[in-house]
Order: sequence, then C-alpha cells, then structure tokens
Amino acid sequence: MIFMLQSEALEILKMGKNVYLTGAAGSGKTYVLNSYIKYLKTHGVDVAVTASTGIAATHLGGTTIHSWSGLGVRSQLTDYDIDELMQRHYLYKRFEKTKVLIIDEISMLHHFRFDMIEWISRQMKRSELPFGGMQIIVCGDFFQLPPVTKNDIDQTFFAYKSHSWKDCKFTVCYLSEQHRQKDRTYLNILNEIRSNRVSNQTIKLLNSRLNKDPETLGEATRLYTHNIDVDVVNNKYLSLIDAEPKKFEMLKKGSRLLAETLAKTCLSPETLVLKVGARVMFTKNQPEGGYVNGTLGVVVEFNSFNEPVVRTQSGMEFNVRPESWKIEEESKVKAEIIQLPLRLAWAITVHKSQGMSLDAMEVDLSKSFVSGMGYVALSRVRTLSGMKLLGLNDKALQIDPDIIVMDKKFQSESIAAQEKLKSISKSEIKAVQEEFLKKVEPIEKTKIKKKKKYSHIY
Repeated sequence: MIFMLQSEALEILKMGKNVYLTGAAGSGKTYVLNSYIKYLKTHGVDVAVTASTGIAATHLGGTTIHSWSGLGVRSQLTDYDIDELMQRHYLYKRFEKTKVLIIDEISMLHHFRFDMIEWISRQMKRSELPFGGMQIIVCGDFFQLPPVTKNDIDQTFFAYKSHSWKDCKFTVCYLSEQHRQKDRTYLNILNEIRSNRVSNQTIKLLNSRLNKDPETLGEATRLYTHNIDVDVVNNKYLSLIDAEPKKFEMLKKGSRLLAETLAKTCLSPETLVLKVGARVMFTKNQPEGGYVNGTLGVVVEFNSFNEPVVRTQSGMEFNVRPESWKIEEESKVKAEIIQLPLRLAWAITVHKSQGMSLDAMEVDLSKSFVSGMGYVALSRVRTLSGMKLLGLNDKALQIDPDIIVMDKKFQSESIAAQEKLKSISKSEIKAVQEEFLKKVEPIEKTKIKKKKKYSHIY
C-alpha cells in the first residue's frame, strides 16, 4: 500500500490543518516535524514544541507537554485548578501568543491527559474551538510504547480514545518512506509484527539470530527491558577496563525543580564516569552534523582540557565538550543543565532507544512486559544480520488488537488526504498556505511584508 511522502505531509502542515503525523519506525516523522518547525520560525510564528516524554522533547529541542501546559503530574483537573493556572501570568501569556502546538510521541500520552490539556487550552485561549483554535499537530506511532500505567489509574488508553481527538478533525499523514531499514527481509519481519501476522518464517528468521553475533563492524549496543540490567552491564564493562576513571558532574542552573526535571529526562547521566576505552553513545545532535543522537564510539584519550576524545565507528574523532539542555519560556531560559553529550553505551533500555538507529544490536526481550516493546526494540537496528537476539518471550511480539483496527483506519484516512491534496492545483495549495501564514504570523511581520510588496510603487 502506498502511503504519504514527507513532502506531501509538509504541504498539508503548511496549509494549517490539524494533523496526526504517523508512520513506521524510521519513516522520517521527526524530520518532517523539524522541517515544519524551521518553516514556522522563519516566518516568526510562535510554535510550542512539546513531547509526552523528556527524551522525545530533547530530540526536537522542546519541553514536555505536561510542563508547557501547566498540567504537571495531575491525573485530575477541576475548575479550581483551571482558575489557579489562569492566574499564572507567564502561562496565560504563553497560550495567548502560541499559534501552533506540536506534541511528539503521542503514543505515550494518556487519553485523559490529552483531554485535560485540550480543556486548559480552550480556557487559556478563551475559545471553544478545539485546543482554543491553535493548529494542533500530534506525532507518533501507536505501535510504539504505550502510556505508563500507575496503580492509582484503573484504566488508561491511547490518546485516540480521548473525547477531544474526534473534535480536532485530524488530517492523517501516514509516512511510508523508509530511512532506517534497507534490508527487505528485515522490513517484512517488522511489517508482519505491525500487522499482528507473525509467520513461522519470521519466527525462524528471528531464532536464527539467537546468540549469534552481529555481522556488522563495531561493537553492538545491548538493549534490555529493565534499568537494572542496563546498569549491571555498563558498570561491569567499565570496571573491566584497567585505566584511570574520570568523573564529570552535571551542572544545573535556574529553577531547581525544572532543572531536576531536565536532568531526569536527559540521556546523559548526572554523574558520568569515563575511562580510556569506554564505549559511549552521543546523546545529542551536533549542529554541524558531525554526530547525532545515537552515534556510537570509544573514548581514545583525554585532551589537555580534560575533555574526552571520542572516535566514532566511522573513524572520525571528536573533542567532546559540554553541551546545554534548556527549558525556555518567552525567549528566557528558565532552567538549564550542562553535561557532556555522552553516556556509557554497552547497554541501554528499550524505552531510551526510541528514535535511535543502530548498525549493530544485542537485545534481550525475555522480560518484555508490555505490548509493542519487541517492535520498538527490533525496529532500532537497520538489518537482520546486525542483530544478536538473547531471548524472546510471548509478550515481545504482541500488538494490541485495537491498534491493528485503528491503524487500518489511519491508513485509509491518509490515502484520502493524499488524494485530496493531489486534486488541488499548486496555486490553490499556495494560496491556502499563504492565508494560514497571514493568520498566524506576527502583525509587525505582516506589515513589513505588505510594505515590501508595494514598495516599487513609490
């Protein structure tokens, strides 16, 4: 089935539609979001870049939707709470100026919290339109990890089960271009898991990788379902290196509470212990493009500034300097953490692997405890031969049946949106996009554009 191209999804976003941007792992959802964010910022449009988790938020340079909206950790919201939030001047001003709201990793946002954020938005914007009239873009894949369930919540569902999802009238953009897996056999395995039709051949192929080392260059990253296993492996391998350890402590600035939140969600640890020979992974994209979040390497030395020098698997060397993660409000830095953009990478959790692309992977799915966990883990690696499977339980390859039904619906809606886009002329599309820009651009920018347009008359 042919799904939507990235370029088509971008055209629809620019038309001001409320959009649910989805697609399989590696289909370029983050790339499309970043392209649209860049487009909006070029035109001076106030866009709120948020995500359901701190890890996903750092990928986009944003903050969590819980923090941005003022919802925090609440699982209930009353009229009194709304009044209290509206009395926070900075929060009210934030909503007042925001024209576009992006929520990434929508699969991990509870249905009832999606409703609460929508309610807050309407009250803050003093409008009965969904989300107070902001363009709302949700991005993610419901085959990915679901919302975390706590004991105090009886039932939790994906965001598409919320009351306000239907009101938003999302245009579904289901991406199809594959930018991670080029191995057709492995792509078929992942597609079978997504469609809940795992064949005996797929099981046979996965079992062929049991305790079999990856056939790719470089050491594999180990994925585990539980933090305790990750810590044990990383500490074990670091202790085996006969070299002097060097300790790097995270520096925190601004609001203590916000800085603590940033620290918890940052992939770099608060205390990072490194040695020459330590296997590491970059936790942030380098603006110049030298490395990205997920790039693997080894510490080869410490330079005269006591900075680690990391050689990546491609052979490039980087003097790694501390990087900054910030929470900004109204162009002011409210909290900031500073740490080396590195973490030990002999092992990481499946949760923290979301969004990464790996050449070589060792994965233990014998303790999988939630639907989608196996799919998330397996879709990190580019090829079947790049994977070593340590174990697999019955839960690992399971997909929630309700997601299968919803996915078919999303696919057909995306095809309809694509056909509608193709039926409109390029000039009509441009006119709609320009009309939307007029609506969301700052008044002073619109005035400048008008002045430029008519300047040749004088």
